[in-house]
Amino acid sequence: MRIILILIVFFSIKGIAQTRSYSGFIDRFPIELITYGSSDGNINAIYSYNKYDTPIGINGALKNKNLELYEKDKKGEIIAKLIFGDYDENDNKLFGVWIDSKTNKKLKIILSKDFEFEMYDDTEFKQREMIQSVSTKENYFKLLITKERGEEARVTGVNILKKKTDRLIQKINLDCSLMMLSNISVGDYNFDDKQDFSVFESSYAGPNTSSIYILKNAEDDKYTVSNFSGVSLEFDSESKTIFERNQCCAGLSITTALYKVITNEMVLIEEHCYKWNEEKGERTERPINECK
Repeated sequence: MRIILILIVFFSIKGIAQTRSYSGFIDRFPIELITYGSSDGNINAIYSYNKYDTPIGINGALKNKNLELYEKDKKGEIIAKLIFGDYDENDNKLFGVWIDSKTNKKLKIILSKDFEFEMYDDTEFKQREMIQSVSTKENYFKLLITKERGEEARVTGVNILKKKTDRLIQKINLDCSLMMLSNISVGDYNFDDKQDFSVFESSYAGPNTSSIYILKNAEDDKYTVSNFSGVSLEFDSESKTIFERNQCCAGLSITTALYKVITNEMVLIEEHCYKWNEEKGERTERPINECK
């Protein structure tokens, strides 16, 4: 049996976002660990037993040199703890303990640092792997991260792997902003009852964002990058429609659109334009060309 533990930790005494990758063991089970740190000491994280390859979200904080991470159930109750005593981000070795909250069973954690980088420092590397916080029933995902010297680290691809066997199913080349733990989301984007996934692409003015939508093939276990595009898309499985909301000019102008999916293409059903009306003190609907 093999375990992979991936950890994204928001901690840095210098206030600089930093990512560190570790590998080692929980008891006799192999694990991997990635930490991402910010200055407030709060922690978001993932760990995944590689027997199942299903990532588990955890969170916690650094307190008096003790790095404490908590796994919680759906009710928010702590079911397990990962504790690293005398934690020092500069150490090449980490020693800790995994504790079952119900039985108090304890397992040793021993990790070695593999690599580290800051979002904007002078390090450079190509396509380092970073597991993500979500998976499908059959597959899990690892981002491929590339960083040029003095440039921001970016997502340059994603590896799709088979659960339990770790077999590489497919590599997809991309160019996206890096969101660390949460670049990938899972959903049924073409409403065919298969689990697709999306990769966060970029953020724009206001709340506007874009993602790349990658659809599960019906005939095999691979995926195809779709032509779906738009701003802040929302997918409604009940009505089987896609809603788009594009906000401009500090909310003075908003465009909405509704689409249906036909043969894996987005087909426009309707669109609307709303502009701020000074006299009424609210946004009112206007001809669509006024929002173009």
